[in-house]
Amino acid sequence: MRDEGAANGGGEGAKTFRLHNAVIPARPLEPALYLVATPIGNLSDITLRALETLAGADVLACEDTRVTRVLLDRYGIVNRPYAYHEHNADEAGPRLIAALEGGRSVALVSDAGTPLVSDPGYRLALLAIAAGHRVVPIPGASAPLAALVGSGLPNEAFFFAGFLPSRDKARRDRLAELAGVPATLLFFESPHRIAATVAAAAEVLGEGRAACVCRELTKTFEEFRRGTLGELSAHYGDGHAVKGEIVFVIGPPGAAAAPEAEDVDRLLAALVRDMPAGKAATEAARQTGLPRRDLYQRLIDLKGGDGQ
Repeated sequence: MRDEGAANGGGEGAKTFRLHNAVIPARPLEPALYLVATPIGNLSDITLRALETLAGADVLACEDTRVTRVLLDRYGIVNRPYAYHEHNADEAGPRLIAALEGGRSVALVSDAGTPLVSDPGYRLALLAIAAGHRVVPIPGASAPLAALVGSGLPNEAFFFAGFLPSRDKARRDRLAELAGVPATLLFFESPHRIAATVAAAAEVLGEGRAACVCRELTKTFEEFRRGTLGELSAHYGDGHAVKGEIVFVIGPPGAAAAPEAEDVDRLLAALVRDMPAGKAATEAARQTGLPRRDLYQRLIDLKGGDGQ
């Protein structure tokens, strides 16, 4: 990790990023560990602050240099990425801390999403905090949050549980531990295990519990497959080929499956006959678990734009 100055393309003037045809200089960064969220699929889902941090950091650490290079090239950033991952963390981690000790700014990214969420960035953050250095989050894309808001399941409380164990008994034991958590559950899952995971969830948590398999979030073939655990288990148990990254979302205990759009429209029409639109949307949200704002907008659409 020597010659970090050269890593930025040879001097302060190289610390820039590009938006369309505009070249934008990156402001100097104070010495700190910057945890930078990156897109989970669509490269347009990057923040301006993230671009400025990636361009301006003295040292840029990443999970896979090839993946990060695609993002850097897209935005004209010449900063050289260094590998930091679970296989070299014991060696690379102290070198990054040494860079902080030397008064340099260090940016950390994972292949996609927010660092520290199911990746070794947690260890680096602990080292930095223990050594008395600032840790600065640069928020942005997050697969669990994208899945949660797109699933249609209750979002007042949620519990992110990472990956379930790969062995069947351990997987079922973990699901049993989480069965009574009064919140929507979110898991990362691989495509070759999703059928077994959904089947185990249906058996342990009950076939009637609402759920959603969120696949390829923000990408071309993004998919939200909603239904009960029983319905999803039947679908994936039929041998459907599954590709891409997955977030598996399970509604809280007692949550019903998301209602069909036609049923929601009928409920709104019935409620608005006896109460103002705002109150009708509030009552519909209570009955369905859907966001009040979305229901109010749907009611306005049904009434031809008149929300009175």
